[in-house]
Amino acid sequence: MIRRFPGNVLDVGCASGWLTARIAKILPQTSVTGVDVSPKMIDYAKVVHPDINFVHADAHKLPFPNESFDLIICTETLEHVINPLGVLMEIKRCLADNGEVIVSMDSGNWLFNLAWFFWTKTKGKVWQGAHLHKFDRKKLKKLFKKANFKIERQKISHLGMAMTFRLRKT
Repeated sequence: MIRRFPGNVLDVGCASGWLTARIAKILPQTSVTGVDVSPKMIDYAKVVHPDINFVHADAHKLPFPNESFDLIICTETLEHVINPLGVLMEIKRCLADNGEVIVSMDSGNWLFNLAWFFWTKTKGKVWQGAHLHKFDRKKLKKLFKKANFKIERQKISHLGMAMTFRLRKT
């Protein structure tokens, strides 16, 4: 749980802005920004959610000042980027000193891998080859440590197929 009301929230890898819009609805007095590398996704998000700030940018080089966000959310993104450590370092740079980061992604367990295999062979063919990195909890924890993040809380869900971490700067 967030300990204080966040003033500025960033959703890294926001895609169509669905989650970004939900965050804005839950936290109506908060400034919420979504960022994604896909211009098509950002253009779509701007049309569907015109009251939210969406920015086309690469997560490896976020176009925001240092320490400009109180809460940064990164869901289902790190496995798709070229340099996950570089993205985490950018997230850390943009995070306020007392801010929090929420990272959520698949756990890489056998059940997820089975579901992903069938999904990418049928309806989700567009996602074939989209995972540039495979993470499990141990690998992700090492990555967080390397980026100088402290794990405040972790949760495994969806029959072990998903993992979520709440992080702070060390």
